[in-house]
Order: sequence, then C-alpha cells, then structure tokens
Amino acid sequence: MAVPTLTPASTTSKVILPSTGTVALTSGGKIISDSAQRTIHYPFGIYVNTESPLFDGNFITGAADQVAYTFKKLGGDVLDIELTVGNVYAAYEESVLEYSYHINKHQAKNVLGSLLGFATGTFDHDGQMTGGDASGSAVNLAFPTFKVEYARRVGEGFSEEAGVGGNNTFYSASFALTAGVQDYDLQTIISRSAATNKDDATGGAVPYADLVGNNKVKIHKVFYKTPGSMWRFYGYYGGLNVVGNLNYYGQYADDTTFEIIPVWQNKLQAMAYEDHLFTRLSHYSYELYNNNLRIFPIPHGFLPYMNVQFTIDKQPWTEDADRKNGTDGINNLNTLPFDNIPYKNINAIGKHWIRRYALALCKEMLGQIRGKFGGSIPIPGDNVTLNSADLLSQAKEEQDYLKEELKTILDEMTYKAIAQQDAELIEAVDKVNGGIPLMIYQG
Repeated sequence: MAVPTLTPASTTSKVILPSTGTVALTSGGKIISDSAQRTIHYPFGIYVNTESPLFDGNFITGAADQVAYTFKKLGGDVLDIELTVGNVYAAYEESVLEYSYHINKHQAKNVLGSLLGFATGTFDHDGQMTGGDASGSAVNLAFPTFKVEYARRVGEGFSEEAGVGGNNTFYSASFALTAGVQDYDLQTIISRSAATNKDDATGGAVPYADLVGNNKVKIHKVFYKTPGSMWRFYGYYGGLNVVGNLNYYGQYADDTTFEIIPVWQNKLQAMAYEDHLFTRLSHYSYELYNNNLRIFPIPHGFLPYMNVQFTIDKQPWTEDADRKNGTDGINNLNTLPFDNIPYKNINAIGKHWIRRYALALCKEMLGQIRGKFGGSIPIPGDNVTLNSADLLSQAKEEQDYLKEELKTILDEMTYKAIAQQDAELIEAVDKVNGGIPLMIYQG
C-alpha cells in the first residue's frame, strides 16, 4: 500500500523564535555589517544607525539579550514561539522610546515654568534636534536654573499697565496747537509722524518711525514747556516759593540756590513736581478719551506745542529683535528642546522597566499572530487551541500597569513633590529633636 501524501506536509510554523539574539545581525544567512541595514530589524533605527548621535552598541547588546529573555518567559524551550528576532528587536526599541517619552514628559513638568520664552529648536522625524541653541546639549538631562518665567511675564504685564516697568518702550511726540481747535486725535497725529518719520511740531526725525502701523498707541502723559517767566515765578525753587537765601535770588539760576535740606524733603518735592506741571505751571487742562485729546480752554493767542508720552501696543505674538519678549520661544511641552534620551543615560531601574515593557509588547504581537488562525489550527486528527485572547489580555494589562507604575513614581519625584518631602522631613526631625533632653538636664 502506498504511503499517503499529507497536505499540508507540516503544521509547524516556519517562524520560530531562537533561544537568543545576536549582536551581528543577519539577513538571508549573511551577517549585516553596514549599520544602515540594521533598520531591517529596527523600525526607527535611532540607536543603531552609526550616523545618529544616539548610536549605542550597548543598545544592540540589550536587544539581543531581550530575545533570550522573551524566549524563556514565553516558554520557547517547551513550545515554539511564532516570533522573529526582528519582532523582539522592534519591541525593545519601542520600549526604550516609550521610557524616554515618559521621562521627558516628567522633566517637562519640572522645568517648563522656567524655560518659557527661551529658544526652542527644529526637530527631525525621529524627534532629534537638528537646529537651535540647545542642539546637541541634551538639556533634558540637565538641572536648569529656577527662573519663574511665567510669573515674571505676568508681572511685566501688570507693570506695563501701571507704568512702572515691563518691556514696553516709552516714546515722546509733540504736536502744534491750532487756534480755535479744541479736539486732537493723537492716534492719527502719532501714526502720521511714524509713517513720515517727521515730528508734527518740530519736523525732526522720530524714534518710533515705522513702528506704529495698525497698532494702537497708549498715551500716558500730556504736557508742554511753559514760558520762562512763568517757570521763574511759580517754580518751587524760585520766585515766590523760594525758601532761604532770598538775598541771593536773581544772582543764581534756580538749580544753584544753596540751601541745605533733608533728603526726605527732596523726595517730597520730586513727588510733587509732576503734579505742579499739570496744575499750577500749566495754562491748560485736558480730557483724554481713547487717544482723543480735548484742551481747556480753547487755544488762542500764544500757542505752545504740546508733548505726549506714549507706548505702542504690540500684538502679544510680536517678537522683539533682541528676544526680550521671547514670544517665538518655548511655549508648551511640544516646543521644549528635548531629544530622545540616550541609551547610555538610562540606569538599571529604567533598563529593567524597558525589559518588562518589551516583553508585554512581544506578548501582544504573539497574540495578534495567533489570533489570525481564528483561535485554533488543524493538526492530523485534531485541532490545537491557541491562547491569542489570553496573550492579548495579559499584554494590555501589563502595559497599562507598567505605564501607570512609572507615572506614579515620576509624579512623586517632581521638584515640587521633592520640596514638600523635604519640608515634611525637616518638620519630623524638629519634632524628634524637640524630645531629646538638653545636656543641662542630663544627670
């Protein structure tokens, strides 16, 4: 009797995970010597490309060791595992990148407030910086100086509104009064001067040329230079208000009247000086609404030119030439100059997390592969039930657990949390020390 031919000839998968990986990668039975060809096994190739600044031979060794680890954990010496070494290498690479992602996200929480507004950079498809001030400096591994940039920026906004600081530049402009004209549109006057680079009253060049455009100007002060006679008569250091050295008045200028007075009096005089300019020393009063100036009384006769002090409102996204504002810099997590973490800078704690996460990824891939057979495969005279559902469930639970574990640990180690722990430790130590008797009470 003839021996029957079985179809298929074999039910054993031709893809079987070996017991260990190899540092000398192979393809088609040949050793791959060109590092660029390593991308056959590594989808991203971030740590295996010799042209990459993150190339690390230890990463390749770690990936090879992961094959042996996966083989043992999934029982490869008892039952075939339908994975290739490339599947394990890819899982190991993904695990390193996943770990780098969580660490970078943790560090972003720590430092974002101090880096806002500073220079960012450009990044390639792997997330590596290709340009910028921090390119190649691995700032995600550094401990930055604490600078509270956000609080400073908010404070600058309030300072600008209060007129006591900020980044706004104060400008001065002048315009001539017209007999019988009581109302003046300062926005139009200043915009015209900026466009023509010509002061309305003096005809000279202006420092705010081409800076106004469609921006609104904000008027802070309105004043004018009074006639000399009025200054001599009503000035607080001369005329009717002079104190002391009256016999010398008229022989010296006001600023050379010799009088010894306390510093606090000088300060009070300086504070009152500005008020004098707008009241006693001025012929006019005014109302200012939305950059429209109304002069009281209606100008006539002697017509001095008026001076205004103003700032130019800028768009909140406008960048200064000297980067004083830093609006084109770091503004959120996405623009931080963070590269992928170098493999060599991941310690034993991180590398073991990577091994476990890579194993969970391998379980997921194996579950997906076995699930393609519909849960079972035929063998002569029977069917073999596959555990694809169990593998997929375990893989998801393990991945979720590992990510949550890492997140919890990192949240407990933010700079803020560390400061709180230090405060609690100091308080506890103080309580302990408070119960220790002083030497004077010891027998």
